Amino acid sequence: MKIDYYYMPLSAPCRSVLLTAKALDVELNCKLTNLLNGEHMTPEYIAMNPQHTIPTMDDNGFHLWESRAIMTYLANKYGKNDSLYPKDPKARAIVEQRLYFDMGTLYLRFGEYISPVRGKDVTLDPEKKKKLEEALGWLDGFIHTSGGYCAGKHVTLADFAIIATVASIEATGVVELAQYKHLSEWFAKCKGEMKGYAELNHDGAVQFGDFVKSKIAGK
Repeated sequence: MKIDYYYMPLSAPCRSVLLTAKALDVELNCKLTNLLNGEHMTPEYIAMNPQHTIPTMDDNGFHLWESRAIMTYLANKYGKNDSLYPKDPKARAIVEQRLYFDMGTLYLRFGEYISPVRGKDVTLDPEKKKKLEEALGWLDGFIHTSGGYCAGKHVTLADFAIIATVASIEATGVVELAQYKHLSEWFAKCKGEMKGYAELNHDGAVQFGDFVKSKIAGK
């Protein structure tokens, strides 16, 4: 049976799971979930996920949310090898550190910077931009010292999580990514290497970027 997957393409965490499933050849039964219409607040949805967030997964009755937890679950259960999520404790720890970095630093700081876009003609806080740029600088260093990817010398789950965030940052135009040499090289390389990248990540990021740009003064 297919895995039911509740998501929105504008969401970077949702897109990271889509990239992971594609790489693992796992078929998802994608269920578009419109938060603006309250589709995440139905009794049925809350029974699956009391936090009523996206993405949410239903693997034949096993319910799981938080994108990075879903990614590691899929790799553990359906991975044909450990390339994406190494079994070696040290290599796995680096992948997990990058996943936590994305959740607790990079994606968090990006969200904090653009959070005012719920309004119209908003002005973004330059101090929060500096914090986001600091995080991107760290990421640039991670890629350089790791061997060309986020957590090693080839694509891992860390790259799927982080590229979804970076694609959203690029699409909004709030930071000039060209200033980060190693990050830019990695980004261009992964766009060509990741299966289904345009459909599963680029298009949703562009939609998100267009939404953000429509709210920022002068955009």
